[in-house]
Amino acid sequence: MDTPSAAPITHRRVLRAALPMVISSMTVPLLGAVDTGVVGQIGSAAPIGAVALGGVVLTGIYWIFGFLRLGTAGLAAQAHGAGDADESALILTRALLIAAAGGLILVVAQSPLIWAVLAMARGSDGVEALTEVYLALRILSAPAMIANFALTGWLIAVERTGAVLAMQLIISAVNAALSIWFVQGLGWGVAGVAVATVIAEVTGLLVGLWLCRSAFHGSAAWRRPARVFEARKLRRLAGVNADILVRSMCIQAVLIGFVAIGATFGDVTVAANQILFIFLTVSVSAMDGFAFTAEALVGQAFGAGQPRAVRRAAVLTSLWGAGVCAAMAGTFATLGPVIIDVMTTAEDVRAAAKADIVWMVLALLAGGPGWMLDGIFIGATRTASMRNAMLLSCLGCALSLGPALLLLGSDGLWAAFLVFFALRGVTLAIRYPALEAASRSAQTRRPAA
Repeated sequence: MDTPSAAPITHRRVLRAALPMVISSMTVPLLGAVDTGVVGQIGSAAPIGAVALGGVVLTGIYWIFGFLRLGTAGLAAQAHGAGDADESALILTRALLIAAAGGLILVVAQSPLIWAVLAMARGSDGVEALTEVYLALRILSAPAMIANFALTGWLIAVERTGAVLAMQLIISAVNAALSIWFVQGLGWGVAGVAVATVIAEVTGLLVGLWLCRSAFHGSAAWRRPARVFEARKLRRLAGVNADILVRSMCIQAVLIGFVAIGATFGDVTVAANQILFIFLTVSVSAMDGFAFTAEALVGQAFGAGQPRAVRRAAVLTSLWGAGVCAAMAGTFATLGPVIIDVMTTAEDVRAAAKADIVWMVLALLAGGPGWMLDGIFIGATRTASMRNAMLLSCLGCALSLGPALLLLGSDGLWAAFLVFFALRGVTLAIRYPALEAASRSAQTRRPAA
């Protein structure tokens, strides 16, 4: 494998890698939107409820395996930067094996899983019956869906973000076309939507494997079990993925807490917060493209043992990320009230959302550094630092929540959220010098050319 270390890290290179990922991140919600829109034409509420409930459940389950994308991206970027074709292929192979094992476990355990879901999320008899059908079919694509995380991570690592976009667009197009055909043409209802999504996800797997074929053509190491299951490499993979999983679970806990505590203030607060949270999610999706690019460029420079390139990659991606963050904050600060009026006709919800939009903008600005540093630390696989910083941020959020609610009422929830975001950036920034020091150590460990 040719090392990319000689290629200069420029604004052009950052944009070339980031822009496809920005578009790809924003197209991800299309799968759920298409499914809901198609069953909405049936003329009954039960199918919509079944697809919504089933989609939320599966998103939560698959989210657990999201560490595969992050871990694969960081490790593969370092192997790519070091010009180690064998290790790059082995990293992808190990990730695909984990995806296959995890997906098969979900398929085998689907009966108790579906039972537990329906026991916790009670709905009408009609919704529950259709949700069971939807989940029983959708779960069949679990190995493919999880494997796509690994494939996406590897493609990001080698800066083939256009391939990631192509993969996502193909999945969305196949899902949309088949959903319309199966539901409206063949009358399969909820089952048709589920089957269409399964086929789309399997298609995405096949396309992704083809796009990643260079990993396997460039090396024969992945065919050797002794190399694939090398204990030292497996321990490193497990450590990186475990750290990322803890970090991700902390984020999820904070988000769930935000929604749950907000619900205690009444329906208006919940609805207003949901609208503002959509604004925040869209903004983060736009920034993700540059965070993903940071994963690739920092990882490659780190693997190549080039501390100056590590810093340049971190600085350039962060500058573009900060620009996007500021642009999104300005957009929602000025046009947010107009967008709120479009999203809801309820005057009390409109008033509450407009009153709190300043909190959303502040949270976005406070969270920007943390989102970019996440990408930088993932690229350098400094995942223990990420885990510890996240734990400290969660602690700070929890300690600030009580006083904030007491002083500010429902606005205190946003204040604690802002503290969480700000602490993520601060705690990671404190650890950044150690990241650069580690890259200098990697430089001294590399053999002379």
